[in-house]
Amino acid sequence: MADINVSLPSRPAKADPASPARLAPAQDAEPMVDLIELFFFAYRNFVSDPDEVLQGFGFGRAHHRVLHFVNRHPGMRVTDLLDILRITKQSLGRVLRELIDQGFVDSRAGSSDRRQRLLFLTPKGEALAQQFVALQSQRIARALAECGPDSREMARRFLVAMIDPEDRSPIEKLIARADQATEARTAPRTRPAG
Repeated sequence: MADINVSLPSRPAKADPASPARLAPAQDAEPMVDLIELFFFAYRNFVSDPDEVLQGFGFGRAHHRVLHFVNRHPGMRVTDLLDILRITKQSLGRVLRELIDQGFVDSRAGSSDRRQRLLFLTPKGEALAQQFVALQSQRIARALAECGPDSREMARRFLVAMIDPEDRSPIEKLIARADQATEARTAPRTRPAG
Protein backbone atom coordinates (compact mmCIF):
# COMPACT_ATOMS: atom_id res chain seq x y z
CA MET A 1 0.00 0.00 0.00
CA ALA A 2 1.37 3.40 -0.92
CA ASP A 3 1.92 5.95 1.80
CA ILE A 4 -0.47 8.84 1.72
CA ASN A 5 1.19 11.84 3.23
CA VAL A 6 -1.15 14.72 3.55
CA SER A 7 -0.42 18.21 4.54
CA LEU A 8 -2.51 21.19 5.27
CA PRO A 9 -0.66 24.44 5.26
CA SER A 10 0.04 25.76 8.72
CA ARG A 11 -2.76 27.97 9.84
CA PRO A 12 -1.93 31.62 9.24
CA ALA A 13 -1.97 33.86 12.25
CA LYS A 14 -5.35 35.44 12.74
CA ALA A 15 -6.32 38.69 14.28
CA ASP A 16 -6.64 38.76 18.04
CA PRO A 17 -9.55 36.38 18.81
CA ALA A 18 -10.95 38.89 21.30
CA SER A 19 -10.91 41.76 18.82
CA PRO A 20 -14.30 43.37 18.20
CA ALA A 21 -14.14 42.59 14.47
CA ARG A 22 -13.77 38.88 15.24
CA LEU A 23 -16.53 38.72 17.88
CA ALA A 24 -19.19 41.20 16.83
CA PRO A 25 -21.89 40.09 14.40
CA ALA A 26 -22.77 42.42 11.56
CA GLN A 27 -24.87 45.35 12.76
CA ASP A 28 -28.02 44.17 10.99
CA ALA A 29 -27.46 40.45 11.56
CA GLU A 30 -30.10 38.67 13.55
CA PRO A 31 -28.68 36.61 16.42
CA MET A 32 -28.94 32.92 15.63
CA VAL A 33 -29.04 31.62 19.17
CA ASP A 34 -31.50 28.87 18.22
CA LEU A 35 -29.14 27.53 15.53
CA ILE A 36 -26.15 27.83 17.86
CA GLU A 37 -27.96 25.78 20.47
CA LEU A 38 -29.12 23.22 17.91
CA PHE A 39 -25.52 22.93 16.72
CA PHE A 40 -24.36 22.20 20.28
CA PHE A 41 -27.07 19.59 20.81
CA ALA A 42 -26.52 17.98 17.41
CA TYR A 43 -22.78 17.72 18.10
CA ARG A 44 -23.45 16.29 21.57
CA ASN A 45 -25.56 13.51 20.07
CA PHE A 46 -23.25 13.01 17.08
CA VAL A 47 -20.31 12.18 19.36
CA SER A 48 -22.32 10.32 22.00
CA ASP A 49 -22.36 6.99 20.15
CA PRO A 50 -18.56 6.78 19.76
CA ASP A 51 -18.10 8.24 23.26
CA GLU A 52 -19.86 5.19 24.75
CA VAL A 53 -17.53 2.83 22.88
CA LEU A 54 -14.44 4.91 23.73
CA GLN A 55 -15.30 4.80 27.43
CA GLY A 56 -14.86 1.04 27.43
CA PHE A 57 -11.21 1.51 26.40
CA GLY A 58 -10.56 4.47 28.69
CA PHE A 59 -10.24 6.67 25.61
CA GLY A 60 -11.64 10.11 24.80
CA ARG A 61 -12.55 12.14 21.74
CA ALA A 62 -8.93 12.88 20.87
CA HIS A 63 -8.39 9.12 20.45
CA HIS A 64 -11.41 9.00 18.12
CA ARG A 65 -10.03 11.84 15.99
CA VAL A 66 -6.64 10.19 15.68
CA LEU A 67 -8.22 6.86 14.71
CA HIS A 68 -10.44 8.60 12.17
CA PHE A 69 -7.71 10.52 10.38
CA VAL A 70 -5.13 7.74 10.44
CA ASN A 71 -7.81 5.42 9.04
CA ARG A 72 -8.54 7.90 6.25
CA HIS A 73 -4.86 8.58 5.53
CA PRO A 74 -2.77 5.46 6.20
CA GLY A 75 0.90 6.37 6.39
CA MET A 76 0.28 9.96 7.39
CA ARG A 77 3.07 11.78 9.17
CA VAL A 78 2.70 12.78 12.80
CA THR A 79 3.33 16.40 11.75
CA ASP A 80 0.38 16.26 9.34
CA LEU A 81 -1.86 14.91 12.08
CA LEU A 82 -0.79 17.79 14.32
CA ASP A 83 -1.77 20.25 11.55
CA ILE A 84 -5.16 18.62 11.06
CA LEU A 85 -6.09 18.32 14.72
CA ARG A 86 -4.48 21.59 15.80
CA ILE A 87 -3.52 20.22 19.16
CA THR A 88 -0.21 20.40 20.97
CA LYS A 89 2.53 17.90 20.29
CA GLN A 90 2.35 16.93 23.96
CA SER A 91 -1.39 16.16 23.79
CA LEU A 92 -1.01 14.16 20.59
CA GLY A 93 1.98 12.31 22.02
CA ARG A 94 -0.02 11.09 25.01
CA VAL A 95 -2.95 9.95 22.86
CA LEU A 96 -0.72 8.26 20.29
CA ARG A 97 1.26 6.46 22.99
CA GLU A 98 -1.97 5.02 24.44
CA LEU A 99 -3.23 3.95 20.99
CA ILE A 100 0.12 2.36 20.13
CA ASP A 101 0.48 0.65 23.53
CA GLN A 102 -3.00 -0.86 23.27
CA GLY A 103 -2.42 -2.10 19.71
CA PHE A 104 -4.66 0.26 17.72
CA VAL A 105 -1.97 2.27 15.90
CA ASP A 106 1.40 1.35 14.44
CA SER A 107 4.12 4.01 14.13
CA ARG A 108 6.82 3.32 11.54
CA ALA A 109 9.93 5.17 10.44
CA GLY A 110 9.71 6.85 7.04
CA SER A 111 11.52 5.11 4.19
CA SER A 112 13.38 8.21 2.99
CA ASP A 113 13.72 9.92 6.38
CA ARG A 114 14.02 7.55 9.33
CA ARG A 115 13.23 10.39 11.77
CA GLN A 116 9.81 10.79 10.20
CA ARG A 117 7.03 8.87 11.98
CA LEU A 118 4.32 7.41 9.73
CA LEU A 119 1.07 6.24 11.27
CA PHE A 120 -1.02 3.22 10.33
CA LEU A 121 -3.95 1.52 12.01
CA THR A 122 -3.59 -2.08 13.04
CA PRO A 123 -6.46 -4.43 12.13
CA LYS A 124 -7.81 -3.79 15.65
CA GLY A 125 -7.61 -0.02 15.04
CA GLU A 126 -9.27 -0.33 11.64
CA ALA A 127 -12.16 -2.29 13.14
CA LEU A 128 -12.71 0.36 15.82
CA ALA A 129 -12.47 3.24 13.33
CA GLN A 130 -14.98 1.50 11.05
CA GLN A 131 -17.34 0.99 13.99
CA PHE A 132 -17.28 4.75 14.64
CA VAL A 133 -17.86 5.52 10.96
CA ALA A 134 -20.84 3.16 10.89
CA LEU A 135 -22.40 4.64 14.04
CA GLN A 136 -22.03 8.22 12.88
CA SER A 137 -23.06 7.43 9.29
CA GLN A 138 -26.30 5.91 10.57
CA ARG A 139 -27.08 9.06 12.56
CA ILE A 140 -26.30 11.32 9.58
CA ALA A 141 -28.27 9.14 7.14
CA ARG A 142 -31.30 9.22 9.44
CA ALA A 143 -31.14 13.01 9.71
CA LEU A 144 -30.68 13.49 5.95
CA ALA A 145 -33.61 11.18 5.21
CA GLU A 146 -35.81 13.38 7.40
CA CYS A 147 -34.68 16.48 5.50
CA GLY A 148 -35.65 15.26 2.05
CA PRO A 149 -34.04 15.25 -1.40
CA ASP A 150 -30.73 17.04 -1.95
CA SER A 151 -30.22 17.36 1.80
CA ARG A 152 -26.79 15.72 1.66
CA GLU A 153 -25.48 18.31 -0.79
CA MET A 154 -27.03 21.16 1.19
CA ALA A 155 -25.53 19.82 4.43
CA ARG A 156 -22.15 19.48 2.75
CA ARG A 157 -22.29 23.05 1.44
CA PHE A 158 -23.31 24.34 4.88
CA LEU A 159 -20.47 22.50 6.64
CA VAL A 160 -17.89 23.72 4.12
CA ALA A 161 -19.20 27.27 4.58
CA MET A 162 -18.73 26.92 8.36
CA ILE A 163 -14.98 26.37 7.82
CA ASP A 164 -12.74 29.44 7.77
CA PRO A 165 -12.40 30.53 4.11
CA GLU A 166 -8.61 30.09 4.03
CA ASP A 167 -8.97 26.47 5.21
CA ARG A 168 -11.75 25.35 2.85
CA SER A 169 -9.75 24.45 -0.23
CA PRO A 170 -7.01 22.51 1.61
CA ILE A 171 -9.64 20.60 3.61
CA GLU A 172 -11.70 19.76 0.53
CA LYS A 173 -8.53 18.53 -1.20
CA LEU A 174 -7.60 16.46 1.85
CA ILE A 175 -11.04 14.80 1.83
CA ALA A 176 -10.96 14.23 -1.93
CA ARG A 177 -7.50 12.57 -1.74
CA ALA A 178 -8.70 10.30 1.05
CA ASP A 179 -11.82 9.37 -0.93
CA GLN A 180 -9.73 8.58 -4.02
CA ALA A 181 -7.25 6.49 -2.01
CA THR A 182 -10.10 4.58 -0.37
CA GLU A 183 -11.65 3.87 -3.77
CA ALA A 184 -8.29 2.68 -5.10
CA ARG A 185 -7.77 0.35 -2.10
CA THR A 186 -11.28 -1.11 -2.23
CA ALA A 187 -11.76 -1.34 -6.01
CA PRO A 188 -12.00 -4.94 -7.22
CA ARG A 189 -8.77 -6.01 -8.81
CA THR A 190 -9.15 -7.37 -12.31
CA ARG A 191 -6.87 -10.04 -13.64
CA PRO A 192 -5.08 -9.35 -16.89
CA ALA A 193 -6.53 -11.27 -19.82
CA GLY A 194 -4.35 -14.17 -20.71
